Amino acid sequence: MIALLNLIVTLISIYIWVLVIGVVLSWLIAFNVINTHNRFVYLVVDTINRLTEPALRPIRNILPNLGGIDISPVILILLLVFLQNLLTYDVPMWFGYGRY
Repeated sequence: MIALLNLIVTLISIYIWVLVIGVVLSWLIAFNVINTHNRFVYLVVDTINRLTEPALRPIRNILPNLGGIDISPVILILLLVFLQNLLTYDVPMWFGYGRY
């Protein structure tokens, strides 16, 4: 059971990094630092968008329009960190493993 929880926590950490990379890439594209006409850059940006959009879209639908500021990745990262802490500290105690 602990191994499965560790795997899930690791996957959440990887997904948080994908979100951060997606945010940085969107800034770089907005300021014309990188060009999406490059095939490799387009593939990377498209893959990251396909991985992050299903999780970000419901948050964006709930949030009010803040103009050009998108805080949905911040909210998703906070939720994922909360879930990580829950899986790391609370769930093992529920099953009697204690803190590992």
